[in-house]
Amino acid sequence: MAPKVTYLTDEGFKNLKEELEQLRSVERPAISRAIAEARDKGDLSENAEYDAAKEAQGMLEMRIAELESLIAHARIIDKSKISTDSVQILNKVTLLNHNTKKQVVYTLVSEKEANLKEGKLAVGTPIGKALLGKKKGDIVEVTVPAGVIHFEILDISI
Repeated sequence: MAPKVTYLTDEGFKNLKEELEQLRSVERPAISRAIAEARDKGDLSENAEYDAAKEAQGMLEMRIAELESLIAHARIIDKSKISTDSVQILNKVTLLNHNTKKQVVYTLVSEKEANLKEGKLAVGTPIGKALLGKKKGDIVEVTVPAGVIHFEILDISI
């Protein structure tokens, strides 16, 4: 099976590379030291410190492998080629929530970059999926766990 392509912004790609470098250059040596110290304490069959350090090492190596794969198969989205004719990834969308009569602004991003506190909404969420391909002025009905929400698209920008 072919690896999954992940679409990222320049910023998201840079953040993944920084995290990978941190794990490789800081975390990996620290865990190696912890394993060595635990090994020096004697009998490994009853050494909880050694077991914990080995488990932490396994989790770290799994995260490093995941990041390496993500970076290897990432595609960086060129913002200059993003249209505002209809909603697509990297668009900033201003919505009017008809249920609450409040305006909200979301930037549609990949799942790896989503952060609702920063207004970054993943395209794979129910709201993100419902907005894709819609145009300014469209009314979008979204079913979420809390019920049905009706949004009007007020603006699409980059």
